[in-house]
Amino acid sequence: MTAVSRRLRAFALLLACSSVAPVRQPDELPTDWIDPDTGHRVIRISVEPGSQTLYFHDNSYSPEGDRYVFSSPSGIMLLDLKTLGKEPPKPELVVPSAGGAYMARRTHEIYFTRGGVRGGGRATGPAGHEVFAYDYVTKQTRSIPHATRTLINADETMTVTAINAEDPSGRTAKPAPREPRPQLARMFPGKRLDELTPEQQYAVTKEETLARRALNPSSMAFVFTNLKTGEADTLGYQYAWLNHMQFNPKDPTLLLYCHEGTWHEVDRIWTIRTDGSEQTLRHARTMDMEIAGHELWSFDGRKIWFDLQTPRSQVFWIGGVDLATGKETRYHVDRDAWSVHYNVSRDDSMFMGDGGDPTQVAFAKDGMWINLFRVQRDGTLAREKLVNMAKHNYVTGRGGVEPNGSITPDKRWVMFTGNFHGQRHVYAVETTKSR
Repeated sequence: MTAVSRRLRAFALLLACSSVAPVRQPDELPTDWIDPDTGHRVIRISVEPGSQTLYFHDNSYSPEGDRYVFSSPSGIMLLDLKTLGKEPPKPELVVPSAGGAYMARRTHEIYFTRGGVRGGGRATGPAGHEVFAYDYVTKQTRSIPHATRTLINADETMTVTAINAEDPSGRTAKPAPREPRPQLARMFPGKRLDELTPEQQYAVTKEETLARRALNPSSMAFVFTNLKTGEADTLGYQYAWLNHMQFNPKDPTLLLYCHEGTWHEVDRIWTIRTDGSEQTLRHARTMDMEIAGHELWSFDGRKIWFDLQTPRSQVFWIGGVDLATGKETRYHVDRDAWSVHYNVSRDDSMFMGDGGDPTQVAFAKDGMWINLFRVQRDGTLAREKLVNMAKHNYVTGRGGVEPNGSITPDKRWVMFTGNFHGQRHVYAVETTKSR
């Protein structure tokens, strides 16, 4: 047999083998399946690895609730929700090479930036960084003068940023510095570090870093910029680490924000008017080690929902406060049902939670689930597991990603980010069981 004949025979044998047992390619990830542990249908929305949902409190939905926006390495993607579940999803790349996606509250526009600036409540950017709005109905793009970020109020008249600044009037007194207390003793009284689990040790180290700034904060203030005139006012001076800014979805003059840091060392949840008035603490802690955080607006702007623990790592609630009356609502959740973030349906009848691994504050042994919570008539929550997240990496400092989920306006789907197949993608899980 000649050398050529041997090569031809080997090639024919290879073809025969491949036709019998095709090799699965690494990028052949499941796109539509029933979670065997929950019975709920899961659909992969994104096509491009590295895609992800917006931050949990950023607005991802059109005013009518029929469009959903998310981010991809190629740019901003838009999904038609009307056909979700009926046919394979076909997200459209509407703004290439852009970031900072955020849906406008009243129009068909998507705010965005270019140059790698993050969007929504956590966006930061250099002065003069240009912001645009893309209208997905007319396909037109316009510049938004005077904006440096996509955090824009409901009637599109104002943006805000937080800066380090001392009150020039001298009326904002600096509080006495508090002595840092070892977080090991605060979090695990009577324990030595070597007596903790690796997950608990990681949590103590993380809180030690945050506590230094929270206990002796510098002065910060808000810069509210009028998008029509460019006039900027520096207001709301306070000695605190200002973060998580969110304009009210209905009232353009009201801003929700937090005092960032170790949650059990700060009073976190605040609001302020865009003229600097009515700076108000919205939840006052009632015990040592109580925490409240990861706050977000209700869709109607009348309530603030948040993660509440009384005390930290022991008793868990989804908390809410009514802005008009100050009345608080508490829905109890079990340790394994606690979530890094919660989100709420437009009518406040349903919550979702994105779960958490054992390094998180609940130290849950079986907490890695996408959860659904339905409000019952007796004021309790009925929990249902939607997706098993056991293969998802939650730890952002160790290559992980937070799922940052939300409930679609029709309450049929929960959208979330998952990396449990080795690549980060956007998924939707149906809220009703498929079997």
